[in-house]
Amino acid sequence: MNNNAAEPSLSQRPSMFYFQCQEASKGTGCTLVGVCGKPHDVANLQDLLIYLLKGISFLSLDVRLPEGLEQRVSMFIMDSLFATITNANFDREVFVGRIRKAIVLRGEVRAYYNEQHPERTAHLPDAAVWEADHEPAMDEKARTVGVLSTQSEDIRSLRELITYGLKGMAAYTYHALHLERSDGELNRFMRRALAATLDDSLEVQDLVALAMEAGKYGVNAMAMLDEANTSVYGNPEMTKVSIGVRNRPGILISGHDLKDLEELLKQTEGTGVDVYTHSEMLPAHYYPAFKKYEHFVGNYGNAWWKQNSEFAAFNGPILMTTNCIIPPKDSYKDRIYTTGNTGFPGVRHIPEATDGAAKDFSALIEQAKSCPAPTELETGEIIGGFAHAAVMNVADQIVDAVKSGAIRRFFVMAGCDGRMKSRNYYTDFAAALPQDTVILTAGCAKYKYNKLDLGEIGGIPRVLDAGQCNDSYSLVVIAMKLKEVFGLEDINDLPISYNIAWYEQKAVIVLLALLYLGVKNIHLGPTLPAFLSPNVTKVLVDNFGIGGITNVEDDMNMFLGA
Repeated sequence: MNNNAAEPSLSQRPSMFYFQCQEASKGTGCTLVGVCGKPHDVANLQDLLIYLLKGISFLSLDVRLPEGLEQRVSMFIMDSLFATITNANFDREVFVGRIRKAIVLRGEVRAYYNEQHPERTAHLPDAAVWEADHEPAMDEKARTVGVLSTQSEDIRSLRELITYGLKGMAAYTYHALHLERSDGELNRFMRRALAATLDDSLEVQDLVALAMEAGKYGVNAMAMLDEANTSVYGNPEMTKVSIGVRNRPGILISGHDLKDLEELLKQTEGTGVDVYTHSEMLPAHYYPAFKKYEHFVGNYGNAWWKQNSEFAAFNGPILMTTNCIIPPKDSYKDRIYTTGNTGFPGVRHIPEATDGAAKDFSALIEQAKSCPAPTELETGEIIGGFAHAAVMNVADQIVDAVKSGAIRRFFVMAGCDGRMKSRNYYTDFAAALPQDTVILTAGCAKYKYNKLDLGEIGGIPRVLDAGQCNDSYSLVVIAMKLKEVFGLEDINDLPISYNIAWYEQKAVIVLLALLYLGVKNIHLGPTLPAFLSPNVTKVLVDNFGIGGITNVEDDMNMFLGA
């Protein structure tokens, strides 16, 4: 197991190589600094952390560990994978600290490995034995263990596809764990898959099969999070959400973590401070449990990439609960806070509490009291809350509409938004869809069209927002239920087309989950992932009908056969 054979010398390597998100520089990869603003040294240290996670995973596969250590290993791997997602954490010191912790934890696991398998100790992979404490040594090693350390383009492509899927899976299991849900089998799969990326004996077909298995566990992860969210906060229901403001100080909360929101709402109750959602936190308004808070007043702004202007205009504190932070401007840097796995140098961080206590958001609340009310950006309402339970409540109405021809086709337009002007395609596509079509969406991709006046069909809104990116699971459940209702053998016989925008690694696990469930002819945009080699892309095209996008007119003809 040696991924480092015949590697280019350090002088031949770029400062970094980072192509896990859709905005990879020039469509190939960031080599000097991330388009997201991530410095090359931080990106490299994230690669080193992933490398050490692979070493820990390898050592833990065939070893009996004490229950406490087993849990610590699972939690550390999940937590660290999530921290390396695009736009999650930009703080070098965080990753230096995590690398040190990884080395210590790996040492604990290796002691049990050596004891139980003494005959194998002379043949451990480098990821299981390399160590250093000084940062220069970490930086030097980090440049040798990243993406380019795998020479074969196709093997590299599949290893990264699997790794990025695991990062998305880790995000979902992290949120479920906050609501006291976990799955030991899923955690063990994550370790097995990480260890497999060290194994040079695995060929393309082996890694394709592993990627599909990741899709299976991705479905399990999203189902677990869905159960956690709905059992604690209730099933989302159709809700009209205000996009205006009130004349009181406010706190803006962004990201995905509903537990953080719950704790913030409890601590702000009765303080005279309102709470607004931003970007991926918008779907929190759909959950019944949050509707009892009178100071939970609406959604402010749009998708994550507009935060520089919108955060400046908000005037009050902003809490980033998960990935989606971008380098903050001075106009609001003193008002932004991070928590969980999110971080940025010079930005205040709210740490986890101990012994099951709530996080302490008092600093935000006190700052908010001295801030002006938010500057109004827009007025009106947007409608959402169409997760699987809500849609199934009107299933008969939907079936009748399909059978009568009132609804000709559904378009799944879930996924992510981003900065590229080419993403305006999704606004234009939504606006051009015929009046007898319905959009099913989840994730921040909806901000491209959820404020368009697209009307309704027989009382059914033409944009059905299921929620956050993890709620793409709801769209799968809806499709499976409709297949059952219509008595179809194949999910692909449903009048549903998939035109999905992607940006980061949570979209990768959603894609793998869809492929595992047998969904075919998914179109991804605005570009196909840079980490897919031509041969791997061909496998996906030949086996699953994966495609890209072109222009609205041609794609409309392709989807609708016009």
